Amino acid sequence: MRAALVQLCSGDDPDANLPVTERLIREAVAGGAMLVATPEVSNIVSSSRARQNAVLRLEADDPTLARLRAVAAELGIWLVIGSLALKTGDADGRFANRSFLIGPDGAIIARYDKIHMFDVELAGGETYRESAGFRPGAQAVVADGPARIGLSVCYDMRFAQLYRDLAQAGAEILTVPAAFTVPTGQAHWHTLLRARAIETGCFVLAPAQTGTHPATEGKPRRTYGHSLAVAPWGEVLADAGEDVGVTLVDLDLAAVARARAMVPSLGHDRPYAPPERP
Repeated sequence: MRAALVQLCSGDDPDANLPVTERLIREAVAGGAMLVATPEVSNIVSSSRARQNAVLRLEADDPTLARLRAVAAELGIWLVIGSLALKTGDADGRFANRSFLIGPDGAIIARYDKIHMFDVELAGGETYRESAGFRPGAQAVVADGPARIGLSVCYDMRFAQLYRDLAQAGAEILTVPAAFTVPTGQAHWHTLLRARAIETGCFVLAPAQTGTHPATEGKPRRTYGHSLAVAPWGEVLADAGEDVGVTLVDLDLAAVARARAMVPSLGHDRPYAPPERP
């Protein structure tokens, strides 16, 4: 099965981002892809809550979701929209960071709201409080597509048990769309994604945002890029580098069974008492 990773440099104008995303999806399909995946927050990268409030929409009204569903149906492909930032109607005004699996008929097969919020202080003064603007999800999701697909988003990758749960629920492909910071990307991106593949015996598809993102309000963000495809034995099959574009990769799903047969650790769980916390 040929898959494609779409690497974007989305700004804070969803109307400007959408044509770029659509063009790259069409390029991926022209290259033979039947499964296409886009990055986290494909519709908007913004550090300004005011800007997000002004341009984001509820899921039912979101033009990016509507258009990409139509494109998937037109092209007859499976599409993982890595995530969209969406209004929720919650009383506290927080948004959802929501991933979608879209079927070849344009139907929404599955939704996943990012569970783990990126609340960190990095060296150099970079501070992120994702939970201030986004509500966390509470449900892990595996869905049937061209394979069993386990959905996740970005910071989730640091929580290994989530991926073990997805694999034990039958996932063969794990999607990890991201808008990873440059410092943490340089330090951890490849290592963590390879670890998640090795631990689970899954393919990992991680489409990423890249570069310096245009901003009409607030401070422009920078992201690491390097959309990555990793095989179940841990080999990096493709690395997109730092440029916006499409990366194609061929997946042999039989490799999932081979990896799990060689090291069947998914069936070796043992109950244990956790250590006491200080």
